[in-house]
Amino acid sequence: MSSSSLLDRYAAVDSAAVSDALDQLGLPAGVGGIRPIWGTASVVGFAVTVGLEPRGSGPAGAHIATTAVETSDSESVIVVDNQGRTDVSCWGGILSLGAVQRGARGVVADGVCRDIAEARDLGFPIFARGAIPATARGRLQQRSCGEPVAIAGLTVHQGDVVIADETGLAVVPRARAEEVVGIAAAITARERAIALEVRGSARLSTAMHDARLAGAQELTR
Repeated sequence: MSSSSLLDRYAAVDSAAVSDALDQLGLPAGVGGIRPIWGTASVVGFAVTVGLEPRGSGPAGAHIATTAVETSDSESVIVVDNQGRTDVSCWGGILSLGAVQRGARGVVADGVCRDIAEARDLGFPIFARGAIPATARGRLQQRSCGEPVAIAGLTVHQGDVVIADETGLAVVPRARAEEVVGIAAAITARERAIALEVRGSARLSTAMHDARLAGAQELTR
């Protein structure tokens, strides 16, 4: 399967269905706390990872996340590990502009961001813990790019599938991506069928049985 068709399949499900699929396979489930900062956006793509740390002594280098932006493309979601800090921005307007020019699909940050109006005007999705005007300059430096990072307790490797929406965030190891999306698609279809029955006045306790939701053989009604 091509990478683009794989991402199209993920775009047809949501973070909850992916989380349920991960559960079924014994993989880490999705997490909350990372939310869209503007609009009701959702995003799915392959992770381009960047790790940050407090600014140390020594000469200033390239601005944080610029290397991640420069290595992203039209299938990328930039994933920023700022260790959940909410006192300093780890993403801003010029980074959003650069990411849009590279064709990146969005950014997911375990931290807070700024210049939200600029991102909204660019149509660039931002998922983070919130917003703050405090600059990263003099406060943060880049620790790594392309290496594993931690986002809200989830380990993200370069190239993993990342899906974020209003419900939360799920991360799928690239080697398990086709398996997970197949299960997630089946879960989505099953839940849509149940919802159709409920709209048709079926008893909720019968239609929404845990065994059926889990994909076990449907109960005789």
